[in-house]
Amino acid sequence: MLTVIEKVIFLQNVDVFSEVPSEHLAYLAAIAEEVAFDEDEVIYREQDLPDALYLVLDGSVRLHRDTEEITNASAREAFGSWALFDNEPRVVTATALEETRLLRVDREEFIDLLADHVQITEGVLKAMAGRLRGLIGRVGVGGQSNPGRGNS
Repeated sequence: MLTVIEKVIFLQNVDVFSEVPSEHLAYLAAIAEEVAFDEDEVIYREQDLPDALYLVLDGSVRLHRDTEEITNASAREAFGSWALFDNEPRVVTATALEETRLLRVDREEFIDLLADHVQITEGVLKAMAGRLRGLIGRVGVGGQSNPGRGNS
């Protein structure tokens, strides 16, 4: 089991929390629960209601729809991030590819934390905006401005 300090050090290197000031990561570390999954064990299924974000400590996770592989998440990567912000059902199934240890951040506890700590809210929003910009860049969308609307 990781200590709160070890969780903070880990969280500092996770993209979705990269913009959160280090001194505020202790609050997040306090609500992050360490969980383990065996090889081929399902973490959540497509169409499940979103209840948590997961961060890979060690091992790897396959994100897929039936037999179609979407991506894999490995050490220091987050998956299920939108679950913290959106009530829509999960769009993929997450399955452990090997023995895997994760940090699980419960949605309700996270929302309570954001309400009390603006710096965490700002940091997570900055990081998510960066991820969205990166995704848009990969699919080749954007580049032209829309008069009357900001481009940031």
